[in-house]
Amino acid sequence: MKRIKFALPGLLLLCYIDTKAQQKDSAKTLKEIIVTGYKAVNGVGHLLESEDGVVYAGKKTEVIVVDSLDANKAINNTRQILGRIPGLNIVETESNGFTANGIATRGLNPTQSIEMNTRQNGYNISADVFGYNEAYYLPPMEAVKRIELVRGAASLQFGPQFGGLVNYILEDASMNKKFEFRTAQTAGSFGMFNSFNSVGGHFSKFSYYGFIQNRNMEGERPNSRQWQLSGFGKIKYAVSEKSDISFEYSLLRNKIQMPGGLSDSLFNANPKASTRSRNWLKSPWNVLNNTINFHPGINTRISLKTTYIFSDRSLVWRNEDGGPSAPDDIDPATGQYVPREVEKEDVKSIATELRFSQDYNKARYTLAAGIRISYSKFNRLEGGEGTTGSDFDLSVTGPWEKNMQFTTTNIAPLAENIFHIGDKFTITPGARFEFLKSTANGYVDEDDNKILSDKTKTRGFFLGGVGMEYKFKPNNGFYANISRVYKPVDYSQQQPFGVAARIDDHLKDPFGFNSDLGYRNIIKNFLNIDVSAFYLDYNNRIGEVLKTDPATGEQYAFRTNVAKSVHKGLETYFEFDILKLQDPHSSKGLSVFNSFAWIDAKYTSGEFKGNRVEAAAREIERAGIIFSNKHLSATFQFNYTGDSYGDASNVKDSRNPAAGYIPAYTVLDLSATYRINNYSIKAGINNLSDESYFTRRTDEYPGPGIIPATGRSFYVGFSAKF
Repeated sequence: MKRIKFALPGLLLLCYIDTKAQQKDSAKTLKEIIVTGYKAVNGVGHLLESEDGVVYAGKKTEVIVVDSLDANKAINNTRQILGRIPGLNIVETESNGFTANGIATRGLNPTQSIEMNTRQNGYNISADVFGYNEAYYLPPMEAVKRIELVRGAASLQFGPQFGGLVNYILEDASMNKKFEFRTAQTAGSFGMFNSFNSVGGHFSKFSYYGFIQNRNMEGERPNSRQWQLSGFGKIKYAVSEKSDISFEYSLLRNKIQMPGGLSDSLFNANPKASTRSRNWLKSPWNVLNNTINFHPGINTRISLKTTYIFSDRSLVWRNEDGGPSAPDDIDPATGQYVPREVEKEDVKSIATELRFSQDYNKARYTLAAGIRISYSKFNRLEGGEGTTGSDFDLSVTGPWEKNMQFTTTNIAPLAENIFHIGDKFTITPGARFEFLKSTANGYVDEDDNKILSDKTKTRGFFLGGVGMEYKFKPNNGFYANISRVYKPVDYSQQQPFGVAARIDDHLKDPFGFNSDLGYRNIIKNFLNIDVSAFYLDYNNRIGEVLKTDPATGEQYAFRTNVAKSVHKGLETYFEFDILKLQDPHSSKGLSVFNSFAWIDAKYTSGEFKGNRVEAAAREIERAGIIFSNKHLSATFQFNYTGDSYGDASNVKDSRNPAAGYIPAYTVLDLSATYRINNYSIKAGINNLSDESYFTRRTDEYPGPGIIPATGRSFYVGFSAKF
């Protein structure tokens, strides 16, 4: 019997999944999955000690059961879907030029989730976790069953980054139907219409699942149109009782118009203004995966995942010259706009992960070991002179200013072991070794002067750590962990910049450690508490300093390791169900929840010693109330994010579009779902008070400048299952 227990806020979900092999007919043998327990409306939980060959014992983990949430899933409203994760910082830019909202924890950089290890069904979906870790593709939330998060201690099982792991587990085939069809149609403000349709089922030894999502949006601001098509297909074959093989394919196609960034004065005058009408982006994404699972014995599990990503990102835009206040007008002398700039990036990567786990000594100990082997190739073309038009045209009329090729080879063996000492205490030591080989080749052309680059760098990292748990009861106890973590030098940091600019030949990869000490407790099905303190040490932050050439006396920018930052704080989650306290078997629920984080993230060395880390809000609080009965569920959520700064200088006003103050903001959301049998109607209001705010400043696309968040919006939808 395989038991999965979720700690649910206010409505405890105890799912017992019985996997039984019915040997009625060898040609028709399938695993029957029976799920019993509570159907949660507000599903938040934590992972088991180990699952699918991965060790989670002693780590701070969270699970979000997406189907149980009242949220605007049509636009992947991260604030509602992941908002109850304490301390989660969210960049709300998906409707203003980015393909997805980025996330981060503990005061790290949330842009495109660059500090997170982003996965789908256990495999990486970002372009290159080592050199280009931006998440351009995320699955639509209608297709996601649950979301798993593991804080920085995830480095031992998954490698970089500092922020830990976020893993989107997709829906799967219905195991009791040959064919099942689901549809969800949602319309909303600013011309939004989202259509999601999926099919799945099983017959004989085969099972299948797939979906298509199509979304169109005019956008709140002028020149912010979006079109997106997402798709997924999976077929699985049960080779025997002990093994199966599956193939998956994910795709993303899109075209996004970017309305440009705003200066502070423009934002204060009209946060819905647009400064650009000719900026466009597309990022077609393709992910292929093959997974083989083998269970030679009841205590032994082997998994082999191979993933191939072939994707690109292209944009044409009126670039950042002059900042957000620079007009993009027709030149009276020529009768045309100035030529736009074209950029193209192409990535191909392949990774194989082999995992093995073994329960031994009467299943009191668990060994989880494995190895990851990957190779990625990234081509970047920048500074091509584009057309003077306004449509999506990637034509180039001259040579590229930058033409760079990067490769990364990675080999990483790993092992962790759970030791049960007595009935209540576990200790889990682990280790991982990372071998990296990186190359950078190409040129940068500045004023007809080509700067050539041809570099190879090989290095290795040993990551060690240990986790501990003391449980008074299965869902009541203390946990603690400490583990080493690192973040490889990415491609942009290896790239030459400017005629007089130079890169440190001894540039070091940032490294540090993550640690947690926490307590979590679930009392029956009416109370959930998780309180923890964390300490994150971030060494070798990469930046630029000015130096003087002794031969010429001229100053030049020098990219090197410039600083260290320390992030420490408190993360708490509390939920209490009033009605379940009175009657644990009640079909109704009335929960109140509070997710709070206090984060102190500061530089402790370098030029900006004592300053706050950029984008690191001190307080993040989300609280709400959830009502549910047999048919209706409704959630009201309060969201507060404290102030922060756009860069490490902590200046409030600057001509640099990326620098400046990011004020605190409060946003209110209200969503509801009404269900009858296999049908449901959903509706909601996001940003109920129509707060004008922003979460990011940028010196590049989709800006430069302030990228406003979306104002008040409405949505209504219908879904059905047949």
